[in-house]
Amino acid sequence: MADNSVATPSLIELKNYAPPPYLVDLVDLTFKLDPATTEVKARLSMQRNPAGQGGPLRLEGRKLDLKSINLNGKDLAEGVDYTRDAEALTILNPPADGRIVINSVVEIHPDKNSELEGLYVSSNNFCTQCEAQGFRKITYFPDRPDVMARYTVTLIAPTDYPVLLSNGNKIGEGDLGDGTHFARWEDPFPKPSYLFALVAGTLTATRDSFTTRSGRKVALEIWTVAVDADKTDYAMDSLKRSMTWDEEVYGLEYDLDTFMIVAVSDFNMGAMENKGLNVFNTKYVLARPDTATDGDYQGIEAVIAHEYFHNWTGNRVTCRDWFQLSLKEGLTVFRDQEFSSDMNSAAVKRISDVRGLRAVQFPEDAGPMAHPVRPASYIEINNFYTPTVYNKGAEVVRMYQTLLGKDGFRKGMDLYFQRHDGQAVTCDDFRAAMADANGADLSQFERWYDQAGTPTVEVSQEWDAGAGVLSLTFKQSCAASPGQSEKRPYHIPFALGLIGTDGADLPVRLENEGPVDAGTRVLDLREASQTFRFTGFKDRPTPSLLRGFSAPVKLVSDLKADDLAFLAAHDSDSFARWEAGQTLAAQHLLQLAADWRAGRVLTLSPAVVEAMRLTLVDKSLDQAFIALSLALPAESYLAELVSEIDIEAIVEARNFARRTLGAELQKELRAAYQAGKSDEAFAPTADQAGKRALKNAALDLLCAAGDAQALDEAAAQYRAQANMTDVLAALGCLVDTDRRDRVEALADFEKRWKHDTLVMDKWFTLQALSRRSDTLAEVRKLLSHPSFDAKNPNKLRSLVGAFTSGNRQYFHAGDGSGYRFLAEQVVATDKVNKQLAARLVLPLGPWRRFDKQRQDLMRAALEQIKGTEGLSKDVYEIVSKSLG
Repeated sequence: MADNSVATPSLIELKNYAPPPYLVDLVDLTFKLDPATTEVKARLSMQRNPAGQGGPLRLEGRKLDLKSINLNGKDLAEGVDYTRDAEALTILNPPADGRIVINSVVEIHPDKNSELEGLYVSSNNFCTQCEAQGFRKITYFPDRPDVMARYTVTLIAPTDYPVLLSNGNKIGEGDLGDGTHFARWEDPFPKPSYLFALVAGTLTATRDSFTTRSGRKVALEIWTVAVDADKTDYAMDSLKRSMTWDEEVYGLEYDLDTFMIVAVSDFNMGAMENKGLNVFNTKYVLARPDTATDGDYQGIEAVIAHEYFHNWTGNRVTCRDWFQLSLKEGLTVFRDQEFSSDMNSAAVKRISDVRGLRAVQFPEDAGPMAHPVRPASYIEINNFYTPTVYNKGAEVVRMYQTLLGKDGFRKGMDLYFQRHDGQAVTCDDFRAAMADANGADLSQFERWYDQAGTPTVEVSQEWDAGAGVLSLTFKQSCAASPGQSEKRPYHIPFALGLIGTDGADLPVRLENEGPVDAGTRVLDLREASQTFRFTGFKDRPTPSLLRGFSAPVKLVSDLKADDLAFLAAHDSDSFARWEAGQTLAAQHLLQLAADWRAGRVLTLSPAVVEAMRLTLVDKSLDQAFIALSLALPAESYLAELVSEIDIEAIVEARNFARRTLGAELQKELRAAYQAGKSDEAFAPTADQAGKRALKNAALDLLCAAGDAQALDEAAAQYRAQANMTDVLAALGCLVDTDRRDRVEALADFEKRWKHDTLVMDKWFTLQALSRRSDTLAEVRKLLSHPSFDAKNPNKLRSLVGAFTSGNRQYFHAGDGSGYRFLAEQVVATDKVNKQLAARLVLPLGPWRRFDKQRQDLMRAALEQIKGTEGLSKDVYEIVSKSLG
């Protein structure tokens, strides 16, 4: 095996946290910007931390060319006054007391920074990304989130970089008379170094303003390259709605004179909440009806809100250390979910969020990278920007609201900000604020932060007809996960309804309890097994379980197929109604998979068809809800329901069900498709998006059945070019076929959009997800396409990521070709962008859950990656944990 430079990387553990030995009060930075060599002068005003320990002063720094450093005016000598390695500069004998002023000068090379971390160049503009540890690639600094300082920043650049932006408020600018100019920025609020940002280049601004509830006028600016300026209207509208919502719902007002967003085409993340200067991936800013789908518009709305909400939940109150990452991310994801629910259909939003959680977070919980919402250790913090920290973290926050009610949750939030504004704190501080504000005992709730894995809740019924009593027994458990063989019971809020034979909600009344209203009740599950007795019934009610998905658990119940069909037709809780239909479908799909493997004739259950039919023709339902109900459970979710994944059988069963539904419901689907046609001008409203979603879901199922008329309609819909939502839906129907108009449409799309990088990403993804047998060969060809750039994260995700994460049929091909392809891409990507490479390798992680043949092939791919010389610790950590 080749020598591996990261064979013994250091492990960072939460239990070893210690307060910083030094605090930084003021930071003054001066940048002389040049793509090849940028000079950074830093002046740090520091003092000993009374809560810290003495000793040497460590300043993190990577890939910095140090020119000079002095302390309190005295030049320091390497080897005498300080030492350096690849990670840090350590001042050996700093003064024991009093204020310390450190001045340093370093040079960095933005145009060679392909990792897109620190200061780099994107489309000839300067940009930064400092979360989590990018600031140490800019200058020497105690780069940790609990070191908060006020920053003043001076940017000096040639005049052909006319726009110079940084955090806070601009306090000066001018021409220096030598072909350069400057801008000086001051941020009045203390912040950790990960929130530092600068942007410089040739950009144009879309401007607006917002007047806060206290009457202060805030300038709003969205900066893009000039050609994209006409695609920012929706982002600006989303920003203003976010600002209004945060004032109305949480009483939180923006605190600077200016709020800026910059759209960048080369970005590892979705966006970054730098104080007053948010840097965004263009994917989450730019939209026009002919270039963006309804999903794109919804993504922009959510991410704009998310980053704006961080101003308080992340910036004003930040995390003490990176183990507490969910303190800001889980909380802010919950806030953006609530915002999107209020702006659109709450039911559809909740279902979409749960589908996303099950698609990406549940598998993570069940695999080698399983970790608690608050991890106990890490090798590389970039590997913990995960669905567990974000999505499951949001569900943990949602459970506070479920347990305490919306008013109680707001009281907890108010106390949290009252106690901790301007501080770096922990998940325990947030939990304490919620508990103290409501007089609640939330001590057991801490287990949601410290235990990995998805709990299972088993619900069984016992009906006493003579007494009219329904007893429900709840048993909770959680499987072993890496480093945690035994789990203690969680505090689970379990929302429950009981439905009568007429389909109406009944009172959920416990034995010996007075009258209660009909509707939903939240039970507190705290023990491994609990039984609740509900009384007052003439006929046996049907339980509606886990309404609203009140906790991130796997539900197992003794509900029969008839019960599920009844709930799918009558449940008043939209999530529970959708879930009943999905559970019914999932059970049948797994039976179909077993039948296919055994060589039996496949037959789709009439109950599944009829449940779909009833939902499809129910005029009282939201059309977006109907569209979601028509979508069969995803292959990834079905894989989570079995002990050994037979991916071929799952794919065949699901494809058979889609074909059969398309044929059996042809009349109703065609009616839904025709009803969804409209000549009204495109608007990204919930109503219009729902109509398009149902229309295109109907078309998809008809085309899946091989309906020639539907395929002709898909081709016609593509040619109409009404909007990108309809164009992409039509092309998605054609891309799996051998029809001539498939080739024509793909070529036409390329010709129309080859100069729009974001639209071309959609073209790459459609082909990567194709069900055609030559898909991997086509993906390999597309790697050489003029519009593809392997150094651009969006491009790599749109093609390689889409194939390896989304095309389970051909990624998991029995010959291992998909695994070998991914190994090649991970190794190549690791040489230029380690964060991106680490994310790419994840689909190989659950190799133990597959059949023996695939286990061997996936393990071989992981071993190939691990044996690569010079492998980054980002990739090494994931590969080594995967191999075990």
